[in-house]
Amino acid sequence: MQVAIFGKEFIDDRFSYLQLLINKLRSENISITIAESFYEFIKDKAELPDNISIFNHKLHLEGNTDYLLSVGGDGTMLDAITYVGDSGIPVMGINLGRMGFLSSIHKEEIEDAITDLISGNIKIDQRSLLRLETSEKLFGEYNYALNELTINKKDSGSMILVSVYVNNILLNGYWGDGVIIATPTGSTAYSLSCNGPILAPDSENFVITPIATHNLTVRPVVIPDNCILKVRVEGRIPQFLIGLDSRYETIDAETEMIVKKESFNINLVQRLSDNFFTTIRQKLMWGRDIRI
Repeated sequence: MQVAIFGKEFIDDRFSYLQLLINKLRSENISITIAESFYEFIKDKAELPDNISIFNHKLHLEGNTDYLLSVGGDGTMLDAITYVGDSGIPVMGINLGRMGFLSSIHKEEIEDAITDLISGNIKIDQRSLLRLETSEKLFGEYNYALNELTINKKDSGSMILVSVYVNNILLNGYWGDGVIIATPTGSTAYSLSCNGPILAPDSENFVITPIATHNLTVRPVVIPDNCILKVRVEGRIPQFLIGLDSRYETIDAETEMIVKKESFNINLVQRLSDNFFTTIRQKLMWGRDIRI
């Protein structure tokens, strides 16, 4: 078995968990390849096997990598999927951060999770993506998102108007700071903080959530993910920000954007004991009496 490891910089007190992971993989005779940027960060701080290899593109992973391990938090996971793309390589998220909706393996569970991975006591959770199409070919080959597409005004000035069409029918012109178009996975991220609904991962929907809308009667809308969305933006400022997960670009106003469901999924590794409803109940502390 060969696994790839991706991560970003983190504070020093997390290195013991990374070393635990590497030691476990080494003790099980699992081949390791590490993302080049992460390797540069850890090479002088962690004890690494002599025979590790380095990758910096998904082409280096295809054909010989069984799993990719994302070490960090949910933001790290969102970056990790750009290395996986449409390869189908399953991704296991090891959470060294706080919330950890996507990175479901707690740092205290590392050894048990790797044991489950080796023995096959896991399940694969297929997550849908959304795809952005523009004439400028923004984001190049990475024009997909696991969580959401966001449209934001570029500064703190006047509002922008985001017009959203569903299958060429106008849904609404949103006056405010912007709009979020989220997948079911992304419904527990930025959209949730803007009062969007929580969607089950297999619900096959998009949720369109306004950001700080000027019209208080405007609410999030859930639509089937087989719809094709067309989006245009107007405002006094000639440019605005558009984001796919954690990646952002500046784009000119009145540029037409097409949003649709991506043709491939991302495969997330889950332990057999994990499930979506348990995760949100624990992470959002539902049912707990937190009074002092």
